[in-house]
Amino acid sequence: GEEWNNTVVFVLSEFGRTFRENGNGGTDHGHGSVYWVLGGRVNGGRIDGEQVRVARDKLFQNRDYPVLNNYRDVLAALFGRLWDLGPKELDGVFPGARPLDLKLV
Repeated sequence: GEEWNNTVVFVLSEFGRTFRENGNGGTDHGHGSVYWVLGGRVNGGRIDGEQVRVARDKLFQNRDYPVLNNYRDVLAALFGRLWDLGPKELDGVFPGARPLDLKLV
């Protein structure tokens, strides 16, 4: 309905797991994560942003998936589109962010 078309949900987790096992045979907290964006006007059904293949030479510290898309940059672009915010306003919310406009809405 109309409410869903006026709703955007951004799910963020900074929690990830390392690809390599630790000394106890488990994994440690990692860096790379995922963000979900949901809503009636969201241009979804896709995986977007910078991505790299999972390979030894791409791992952070030879054990962890790297952070490729800073959530501040993604949110800054999303806020800019949703509320027509310019660079000055966005810098007030996310200082130093470089909006990454994935055209989510």
